[in-house]
Amino acid sequence: MHGHQLRRDARLDRAELWSRVKPGSLYGALHRMEDENLIRPLRTEQQGGLPARTVYEITDEGLRELRALREEAFADVEIRPDVVDLALAVSADLDRELLRGYLDDRIAALRARASRIEHQLDRRWPDQSHVDDLIVDHARMRIQSEIDWHEKVLADIDKLDAPR
Repeated sequence: MHGHQLRRDARLDRAELWSRVKPGSLYGALHRMEDENLIRPLRTEQQGGLPARTVYEITDEGLRELRALREEAFADVEIRPDVVDLALAVSADLDRELLRGYLDDRIAALRARASRIEHQLDRRWPDQSHVDDLIVDHARMRIQSEIDWHEKVLADIDKLDAPR
């Protein structure tokens, strides 16, 4: 697969949902994985007038690393703190309309992100699997949960200063 195809497929596969690697940084990631002996060049191919491309294969070390990362991902159920929680905790001095504006902006951004995911669901790729659908559902549900929480904060905004 040529670099432009790799970038296109990363966009189509919605790599941003399951990876921190952006399509534009794929070459750098490939070189780092090669430097770490996780992948190795298998062969070089060239089609027509396109630049030559390198075909990689995963090494034994790469398979070990992949398995370790998979094990770690399944075992790690920690939900990391969100900086918005800290911002909310120290917002007593904020004008409530300003806070409401911040929350409205965040909800709008979350809804825009949810909308992008919904539109992506309309554009399935040919070999999309049930696992792919589940991953997209997970992202969609997480975003909806964030929207729900932000709306709850907005509904309770007048109670923020009240003692329990």
